[in-house]
Amino acid sequence: MRMRADVDVLVIGAGQAGLAVSHGLARSGVDHVVLERDRAGSAWMSRWDSFRLVTPNHTIRLPGGEYHGADPDGYLDRDEIAEHLRSYADSFAAPVVENTEVGSLRAEGDGFVAETPARRIRAHRVVVCTGAYQREHRPALVEELERRVPVVGATEYRAPGSLPDGTALVIGGGQSGCQIAEELAHAGREVVLAAGRAPAMPRRLGGRDIVDWLMDLGFFEHTLTDMPSPAVRLVSNPLVSGANGGHDVNLRALAADGVQLIGHVTGIDGDRVVAADDLAESVAFGDTAFGDICAAIVRLCESRGLPVPELPESTTTELVAASSPRLDDLGVVVNASGFRPAYEWIAIPGVVDDMGFPVQDDGASSRVPGLFFVGMPWMRTRKSPLLLGVGDDAEIVVGGLAAQ
Repeated sequence: MRMRADVDVLVIGAGQAGLAVSHGLARSGVDHVVLERDRAGSAWMSRWDSFRLVTPNHTIRLPGGEYHGADPDGYLDRDEIAEHLRSYADSFAAPVVENTEVGSLRAEGDGFVAETPARRIRAHRVVVCTGAYQREHRPALVEELERRVPVVGATEYRAPGSLPDGTALVIGGGQSGCQIAEELAHAGREVVLAAGRAPAMPRRLGGRDIVDWLMDLGFFEHTLTDMPSPAVRLVSNPLVSGANGGHDVNLRALAADGVQLIGHVTGIDGDRVVAADDLAESVAFGDTAFGDICAAIVRLCESRGLPVPELPESTTTELVAASSPRLDDLGVVVNASGFRPAYEWIAIPGVVDDMGFPVQDDGASSRVPGLFFVGMPWMRTRKSPLLLGVGDDAEIVVGGLAAQ
């Protein structure tokens, strides 16, 4: 006998993934409700004030919610992204219940029970759409630093003027860390970046955005099985920015802007930060990725009989590491060490793997019938969590739900 339920399908999260799922369910006539702990699209508001998309606007390809504005090659800012998602929800009267956080989800009978502050909600099936990453990663060394210097997380950072005075140490050389370091340097702050390994890419080649080239190369269609290790799910994204019209924001560009570079931080020794002697390796990693993507574009053009774009001049100039800063000279540490998945609130054993990601096949839990995921990194391909690809994944999951 089927469990008595409040709703057939419960969707948890009203970001791009949850709304894309809701759009498909509504179109298929499937009874559902979407629970959102804040407002629809609000996750984007956790970004800093000047944040812009890193991918061009035309890559917003949500089903029924594509970008049709006047600037397809531009990059929406933080508020515009959130507004686009809210307008998308309004366009099909998405059944979103805002300010309702799901504290836990458990299996019961042949369905599920979600606990919220107001009530328990029973559902026959559940689609979890809580974002690509839910928790800022705080290495032990950050906890150690916090006992001596104020620490601000990447999702807490808003603008240069919001930080304490003094030198800013940015830990994490990924996309967020590099963009924050650049903004601080442009605001006249003294900035030290503890660099990490992240791929560098040119923002544009031959008048085309690098994302357009990558789409032609099939980059976003890569699957997890194409990669050397599942750990790719935690690797930094390419170092480009959508700010100020879009530009490169790699380690060499940051050094030219006056950002002081050091290796990754390993701890504290007395009154000084200790950094590893690995800056050269991080720079070389970025340089190699930069060269590889340029070479791939050349091969693509040659194979299609297209003109080869003029390539940036390669450089092998060594970047000399700065001295590690003294703690007394630091005004603030910005922790931009990336994010980790957080599904502990799903009180069902075996749902996630040893890295904390859901065990799934095309979004359907491999362990729990009736449980689905959309918006997680590499759910099906590299583009799964992106505005470019989440809609495709949502349609796969919706198709399965509608057929049951």
